[in-house]
Amino acid sequence: MKKGLRWKILLTLVVLGFCLFMALPLKDKIKLGLDLKGGIHLVLQVKTDDSLDGETDQEINRLTEQFKKNSLTYASAVKERPGRFAITGLNIDQQTMVRDVVDQYAPDWDTAYLPDKVTFTLKPGVEALLRDQSVNQTLETVRNRVDEFGVAEPLIQRQGDDQIVVELPGVDDPDRVKDLIKVTAVLTWKLVKAGPAEDEASLLQPFGGVVPDDAEIIRGDAKRGHPGVYLVEKVAAITGSDLRTVRRGTDEWNNPAVAFTLSPEGGRRFEQVTGANIGRALAIILDNKIQSAPNINTRIGDSGIIQGQFTNQEVDDLIIVLKAGALPAGIEYLEQRVIGPALGSDSVRQGMMAGLAAIILVMSFMLVYYRLSGVNAVIAMIFNVVILFGVLAYFKANLTLPGIAGLILAIGMSVDANVLIFERIKEERAAGKNVPGAISLGFNRAFTAIFDSNLTTIISAVFLFQFGTGPIKGYAITLIISLVANVFTAVFISRLMFDITIPKTATKMSI
Repeated sequence: MKKGLRWKILLTLVVLGFCLFMALPLKDKIKLGLDLKGGIHLVLQVKTDDSLDGETDQEINRLTEQFKKNSLTYASAVKERPGRFAITGLNIDQQTMVRDVVDQYAPDWDTAYLPDKVTFTLKPGVEALLRDQSVNQTLETVRNRVDEFGVAEPLIQRQGDDQIVVELPGVDDPDRVKDLIKVTAVLTWKLVKAGPAEDEASLLQPFGGVVPDDAEIIRGDAKRGHPGVYLVEKVAAITGSDLRTVRRGTDEWNNPAVAFTLSPEGGRRFEQVTGANIGRALAIILDNKIQSAPNINTRIGDSGIIQGQFTNQEVDDLIIVLKAGALPAGIEYLEQRVIGPALGSDSVRQGMMAGLAAIILVMSFMLVYYRLSGVNAVIAMIFNVVILFGVLAYFKANLTLPGIAGLILAIGMSVDANVLIFERIKEERAAGKNVPGAISLGFNRAFTAIFDSNLTTIISAVFLFQFGTGPIKGYAITLIISLVANVFTAVFISRLMFDITIPKTATKMSI
């Protein structure tokens, strides 16, 4: 064996063996993208005004509470729009104290003072930050819900200022996924003051027809067997943020329910509230609808159940959204595309046929035009494809239809490198160089052109991956891997095969 060939052969066998081990069997190791496997493509728009609306409500509550603590009089606090509100009916004599409270508790708001009124507008920088945070939080919440749902290899990414792209390969129930993503899942437990009643008039009759300041009206969920309206306390005993664990359970009639445990602080508050209100009803409210309103029969510690005539699937979905947390803002669907498994199978078959046809035509050309040296190029091309699938399997990347297009392009570029090398070898032979010398010079002088052409294409593909969406990313990933493998196979493996098959004393070569 020629000197120095042993380590080259060993390296080649290790690389190819590893790639074959990672890639085979293909159907189990290579993940198919949405366009090949079928599934659902969604574009969501985040209603960022909702986050501003919530921040405005919190600021109003914070300031009015401080006004009361400091004995500052006012007539009303009115929200004019998300990010803007006004406090009216102020006492002119208390204006200095009003300014002190506002400066301390509303640093993120621009203020405009009149003698008896203060108008608050959220600062532009803070508003932009809140909108951006609401999109990022929504992205993470959607990702958590999809992960809990068990979709393999989902694509979830931000697009533009307020949009999120969701691609879920293999999903056969898009409506369930849409409902699961969109539900806000705000969970609270509130003490019931009155109800249920058929309408608001009869509900409020004991209170003179007026909703008390410390209460609000919430409708029951008729689908859960709780029709009518309830009057509940505004302040929640505990909320979904106090949950520590949630799991499937059963109620006293052995119906599906959600069992939960609370954090230490939540459990302490829950125990205090239930201990002080034995005999009263406690409403379990999900997304502003009462799911159930059981009576408190005894002090409850840090665990309990949420019941409401749920099905098993509804219990599972509720557990998913409670574990993932509530959405910080509402969303709406701008676009939906469903790709059926049959269409995906057709895409796989047609894509593979196109790739196979490309390989056969390229192999035929190389064998006819370059004779036995063409065998060298064909083997290098096959090794290129093996390395591509091995790397895709290793990184668990998805193979998409554009990715197959990238593979076909890479096949062309792989033989292009061999064409450059072979033509340089022919030129050196025509100039009178012997066979080993022509081979050595051919590879050395073609390397710069091969490296430059592949590097510039890789740089372009990196930008495609960085700024492209799902299909473009699939194309870019496949192209990058193929081009890196191309440099290895066309320069290293092809040269190795010449060194093994052509002796130093050779006077002729088939090219």
